[in-house]
Amino acid sequence: MQDDQSPSMLSRVSQWLMPKRTATEETPNPIGAAEQSEAHTTMPKEQPPTPAAPAGNEPPPADDTQPRSRSSRSRRSSRRGGRSRRGKGQPPEPPVQTESVEPPTEATPPTASIAKGGCKLLINTDEPEECRLAVVENGKVESFHIETVSQALVKGNIYKGRITAVEANLQAAFVDIGHMKNGFLPFSDIHPEYYAVDVAPDTHWKDLRIQDVVRKGQEVLVEVVKEATGNKGAMLTTYLSLPGRYIVLMPGSDSAGISRKIDNEAERRELRALMESLNIPEGIGYIVRTASQEITKTSLAQDLRYLLNLWEEIKKRGQTQPSPSLVYKEQNIISRFLRDHYTPEIREILVDNPEALEQVKAFLQLLPATQRNKTTARLHQGAQPLFHQYHVEKQVEQMFQPTVPLPSGGSIVINPTEALVAIDVNSGRTSKDKDFEESIFLANMEAAEELARQLRMRDLGGLIVVDFIDMREARHIREVEKKVRECMKRDKAKVDFSKISKFGLMQISRQKMAAPIHTGAYKTCPHCEGRGVIRSVEALALMHLRQIQTGMSRRQAKKVLCRLPIEVAQYILNKKRADLMELETRHQAEVIVEADPTMPPEASKIEFIKGE
Repeated sequence: MQDDQSPSMLSRVSQWLMPKRTATEETPNPIGAAEQSEAHTTMPKEQPPTPAAPAGNEPPPADDTQPRSRSSRSRRSSRRGGRSRRGKGQPPEPPVQTESVEPPTEATPPTASIAKGGCKLLINTDEPEECRLAVVENGKVESFHIETVSQALVKGNIYKGRITAVEANLQAAFVDIGHMKNGFLPFSDIHPEYYAVDVAPDTHWKDLRIQDVVRKGQEVLVEVVKEATGNKGAMLTTYLSLPGRYIVLMPGSDSAGISRKIDNEAERRELRALMESLNIPEGIGYIVRTASQEITKTSLAQDLRYLLNLWEEIKKRGQTQPSPSLVYKEQNIISRFLRDHYTPEIREILVDNPEALEQVKAFLQLLPATQRNKTTARLHQGAQPLFHQYHVEKQVEQMFQPTVPLPSGGSIVINPTEALVAIDVNSGRTSKDKDFEESIFLANMEAAEELARQLRMRDLGGLIVVDFIDMREARHIREVEKKVRECMKRDKAKVDFSKISKFGLMQISRQKMAAPIHTGAYKTCPHCEGRGVIRSVEALALMHLRQIQTGMSRRQAKKVLCRLPIEVAQYILNKKRADLMELETRHQAEVIVEADPTMPPEASKIEFIKGE
C-alpha cells in the first residue's frame, strides 16, 4: 500500500475499541506490562469481534498449549526488562495501593542459609550492568533469569513499523521497526484488517496470496515474538497480546478461555462466570491465567481495567507516532518475573537493592491477602554478596559448563549445536562395586531429573536429543521416561517427548522462551570462531608454505614478505629452512619471514612483490 493509504488503515484502530471507563482513577498495574503466555481452552463468544488492525493474538502458551482460530505458532514468554528503569514508549508506573499488610523489611543476617524445604527468590541487582534472579529450593537453583546491558531484549515490545518488502516465495513481509535488521512477518501473522483489498469475512489466509493483499509501504503495529538471532531479524506478529497477572488481553481476537492448568471443572465454571460478568468490550479476547485460581472478582476487574487502559494508550501512540518507532516497551525483568512466575510456594524474597525491594513490596501489596501473607520480602545486608551468601554463585557458574556432575558419580554432557541440543549421559563411578543394571538405572534416573533442571535454567529450546545409557529391562526404561515427564511438568515452556528408542535416545521438543543465558555473558572466540579448537603450529606452518609456493609459481614474484604469528614463524625458520631455500632457488626469489607476537594464532599476512 502507498504511504498515503497507511494512516487511514491504522486510523481504523481508534474506532474499533472504545472501552467504557468504570472507575475514576487509574487501576494499578498488577505486575507491569510484560507478557507471559498462558494456554487455554477456546470458548467462542456469543458475538464475534470486529477485526482490527493491531489485533492481538494469544501469546504462546508458557504453561499449556492453546488452540487458535487461525494458525498455531509459538508465542511469548520472557520479556524485555532491565532493572527498574523505564524506556522509551513505556507507560508510567501505575500507582500502588496505599493499604498494605506487608511484613516489615529486615536485614538478612550474615549467617543466613537456605534451609531444606524452603523456597526463596534471590534478586541480585546491585550492579547496573546486569540483573539476576534465582529461585532456590532445598539449596538447589531451580530457575535462573538474567538480563544484561549488552543483551537488551526486545521480545514483547510493540512497534509501529513499515513494510519494506513483500516476498511472494516466502509468503512473508519484512518490516522496518527501527532496528539494524528488518523484522520477519509471516502471512499467517497478518491480521485481515491490514489487507489492502476487500476480502470476504470467512476467507482463510491460506486461500490468499500475500502479494495480492499486502502492499509495500503499509504501516503496521507489530509485536516481537522472537528475538533476532545471527543474520535473522526478529519474528513479528500483528496479533498483539497484553498480559496481566491474572488475564492476558488479546485485542482483535474472538477467543476467550481459561488456562488448561486449572483442571478443576468447578473452578473453571466459576472463573468463566466471573469473566462474563465483567464489562469486556466487543472485539477483545482474553485468557484467564493459572495465577487466577481462587482469585476474587475485584482482582480480575482491576487487572482487566488496567489492560484496557494500556491498550487505549498503545492505540493512541500508534496513531500519533511516526514509523518506525517504539510504541510499547516491556518492563524490567523483576516485574516480568513476579508477574509470570510468582507462586505462593516462594516463602521469602531476598533483594540486595532498596529500589528493587520497593518494587517487590509493591507487587506483594497487589496480591490477595491469602497469598500476600505467605511471602516476606527482606533486604540483604550481609558482608558477602547475596548469591555467595546462599551458595548460588557456584551453581550459576556450573550452568555455563558443558559437564554437569550427578550425585552418584555420573555426569551429563550438554552440547548445544546449530540444529539441536545433544545431551549425553555418562555413568562415571556410578557402577563401581554395584550391580551393573541397577547402577545404570540409577545414573539414568539422576540424569532425567538433572537434565530437566538444566533445560529450565539454561533456557535451551528446539530439538533436544538425550543419549541415555542402554538399559536391558523394559520396566527401567519406562521408569526413566516417566521420571523425565514428571520433572518437566515444572517447566513453563511447552514440551513434547518421544519414547526411548532401541538406541537409547529420547527426543524432546521444548519451546524456546528466550535466548540461552550464555548469550549475554559470552562471545564467540575470535581465534577459533566458535569451533572450540585451533590448528596446530605444524599444520599452520605447512598451510602457509603451500600458500607461498602457489603464489610464487603463479605471480612470478621476486620477493615474498610473510608476517606470521611468532610460533608459526619460528617453526618455519627452524624446521623448514631447507624448504624455503629450495623455493628461493627454484623461483629465483627471496622469501622473508617475520614474526609478529601481536598476531592471533591463525592470522597471517603474505605479500608477493614482482621484480622492478
